[in-house]
Amino acid sequence: MDTMEKHVLLYLKDCKHQKCLDQKTLKAYQIDLNQFLEFASNTMPSDVTPDMLEDFIANLHEKYKPKSAKRKIASIKAFFHYLEFKDVINLNPFNKVRIHFREPELLPKTIPLEDLQNFLATIQRQCQTAPTNYRRRNAIRDLAVFELLFATGMRISELCSLKPLDINLSNGILLIHGKGNKERRLQIGTPQVLEELLRYHENFKTEIESCNHFFVNQSSRPLSDQTIRRMLNKYSSMAAMELHVTPHMFRHTFATSLLEADVDIRYIQEMLGHSSINITEIYTHVAVSKQRDILATKHPRNHFNI
Repeated sequence: MDTMEKHVLLYLKDCKHQKCLDQKTLKAYQIDLNQFLEFASNTMPSDVTPDMLEDFIANLHEKYKPKSAKRKIASIKAFFHYLEFKDVINLNPFNKVRIHFREPELLPKTIPLEDLQNFLATIQRQCQTAPTNYRRRNAIRDLAVFELLFATGMRISELCSLKPLDINLSNGILLIHGKGNKERRLQIGTPQVLEELLRYHENFKTEIESCNHFFVNQSSRPLSDQTIRRMLNKYSSMAAMELHVTPHMFRHTFATSLLEADVDIRYIQEMLGHSSINITEIYTHVAVSKQRDILATKHPRNHFNI
């Protein structure tokens, strides 16, 4: 029997093996589709009507914020496009559904540069005054983590997945594995940041080689994003920061600071690894030499005195 559950499983399999979507995206799709299965229990794919979809969408708007509802609707819509493509249904019920709603405009939150300088200086003091070697080594690693987040604007997931061969500590060039298995190279333009990475590597060389991840703990295991968030909360408290800071705010601060320094937004787009079908053609590749010039002269970290 062509049950809805059967086709959901086939669709997720197609997303994994044909579209090569990552695990986080697949998990989100599965959650969204399971919610629809609960709503449309015992309904065959061909029996789903526009009215049912409109009721489901109304239910989503009652439970979720616009951004979350929009993502869930997109997941279900993509599933029905798949059913139509596979000739499971003759008519796509979404063709008769109008979806219009406004998302509130959320401006990216940034960290004031004065607070960020104080935050980094706080970790630097820990490197110098830690009472034990264990805590000193952790502080050295933690400083390297946050210096790199700010120096490159990379995502926390990209930082956690860095391998030793992805970082050339001689010339400061990183190979970053972004979303959708897309790679980009980025130049570290601040000498002091590169020095902190070298210091970290020297202190954790054995653990790095054992783990084959660049950022590790003292048990030779990769750092997780949860661990970095705990580190961030710890040092934010030590630096008496009133603002609640998240790892992604380093990325926003990186981009905003360069934009305010009159760096062309096309360069920033490339360095952040943003892309979409609609805009790919209008953004040009940033040469490593141009990146080096931008980050060596425009990045505000060059003017910190730590």
